[in-house]
Amino acid sequence: MDIQTLDYCIIFGFFALVLFIGIYVSKKSGKNTTEYFLSGRNMPWWLLGFSMVATTFSTDTPNLVTDFVRTDGVSGNWGWWVFLLTGLLTVFVYAKLWRKSNVATDMEFYDLRYGGRPAHFLRGFRSLYLGVLFNVMAMAGVTLAAIKIGQVMLGISPLQTVLIAGSITMAFSAIGGFRGVVYTDFILFFVAIAGAIGAAVYLVNLPEVGGLSNILKNDLVQSKMSILPEFSDTEALMTILVVPLAVQWWSAWYPGGEPGGGGYIAQRMLAAKNENHAVGATFFFNILHYALRPWPWILVALASLVVFPDLESIQVAFPNIEESKLGHDLAYSAMLTKLPSGLLGIVLASLGAAYMSTISTHLNWGSSYVVNDFYKQQINKNASEKELVNVGRITTIILMVLSAIFALALTNAVELFDIIIMFGAGTGLIFILRWFWWRINAWSEIVAMFASGFISILFWQFEAVLFTGEAALFPDWAKFPLVVLITTVIWLATTFLTKPESEEVLQKFYEKTKPGGPGWRKIRESAKIDDGQKWMVPSGILAMLLGCVLVYSCLFATGNWIYGNYELATGLTVLVVVSAIALRKVWGKMKDIF
Repeated sequence: MDIQTLDYCIIFGFFALVLFIGIYVSKKSGKNTTEYFLSGRNMPWWLLGFSMVATTFSTDTPNLVTDFVRTDGVSGNWGWWVFLLTGLLTVFVYAKLWRKSNVATDMEFYDLRYGGRPAHFLRGFRSLYLGVLFNVMAMAGVTLAAIKIGQVMLGISPLQTVLIAGSITMAFSAIGGFRGVVYTDFILFFVAIAGAIGAAVYLVNLPEVGGLSNILKNDLVQSKMSILPEFSDTEALMTILVVPLAVQWWSAWYPGGEPGGGGYIAQRMLAAKNENHAVGATFFFNILHYALRPWPWILVALASLVVFPDLESIQVAFPNIEESKLGHDLAYSAMLTKLPSGLLGIVLASLGAAYMSTISTHLNWGSSYVVNDFYKQQINKNASEKELVNVGRITTIILMVLSAIFALALTNAVELFDIIIMFGAGTGLIFILRWFWWRINAWSEIVAMFASGFISILFWQFEAVLFTGEAALFPDWAKFPLVVLITTVIWLATTFLTKPESEEVLQKFYEKTKPGGPGWRKIRESAKIDDGQKWMVPSGILAMLLGCVLVYSCLFATGNWIYGNYELATGLTVLVVVSAIALRKVWGKMKDIF
């Protein structure tokens, strides 16, 4: 690929700007852990919203979307589209609760909601389980995408990509802290969206592609265009749509889509100026993330079917690609090699922006767990703020190195997506209910966490017998629901077989967060608490449903305008306006409840 001086100027100029910001804010970020991990809890909604969107841009997301489209069609994206329900439930129910809790991390929540040794164990263990193990896996997926981009677009080895991209991001993250991450995310978002849209417009109109009309006439593309799976194909329908909509969104833990909020989304809510800014940030994020951003990636994926109809055609075009890295997700990077100078520099900078934004967020978030919830609680309770910030910087380096090593062993992002989803199956319902049902205790979460992982491993071990063999006991799509069902039965049984948390702990939690509802009636009556507030959840669920109609209508209206289905697109656009008006009215009434 012919990279010109202009492209190098754009790329290096961008990276220089990012490093400058990291160095500029480093002095303030290094004052204490609140500054380093939460930027002093004084961030406005719009800046946090842009940061959330920039973080989820990622280098692996367009690759993952391309893999979905080329394998299962556009409808394959329901695997992540369903997390809109989780996101909007967080917006209208949980964002204010998280901000009211005033914890430093969502792991600290355990010592607020539960008590005693089980709570301390849960906080310490999950800080490493999520902050290190799951976090390293998520970053490895992002780094894998960077490796594939490096191989296809720049002709450099996986190790070279890891050393160059990883070292720059690691240095920036360690120096700048959360404030540096959020400030640069604002710039990274616009660079990334410009690159994605610019690439889509140019690539769709390549001579060998022939424009949008030619794409839509292509036989291979037509079989992949539908936003919904083929209803006559039971396996595809259950796997792609029914199971995700009926079970996955509320039952699985996934970074950025945690039921009840959590992870780096919770980190940004906790960094907001107040509860209203926390709500505004998460709503802004969900609109941009689901309604506006997917189509540039989808269009490039559909265009790639015209140019590279199968894996063999990709391998022929790029013979230097390692066989272990060959997959449908490579088609996105393969298409980008056809960009002209200037636009190529912007797109490469945008991919670098996506990589840096996601990795820097995960590094800061993961190190916040290790520092606040493991080191400070288990290793040195009397550590000074300076020592804790230094531990955070060292942890940042270690996490980067571990994720780079893991990335070198991976093949494609879909594998990782499936692993993370399966290991979190069945735990999501606890994260939703623990705010509103006093009876859930620390043992509920401990048992659910281990049960989910153990059952997932067991199912993989006997997959041929249970799900995929000729005499399999269950269809393949039943794997995830069965993990959820068994895990849920186990943690519910554990909840009722173990003692509840002490009334002192439960009263303290309720008085601080005031979640309301019938699930806390026993505690309110026992403590004679009369908070005099209307329960927010019914209105929150109504707002969530209206928000889903709004965002999904916007997503599907955009797709149908592109496809030329103008009558359906017009109807969906009208639905966008109607649902927006209805949501505004409901949201206005909710402000009186909060």
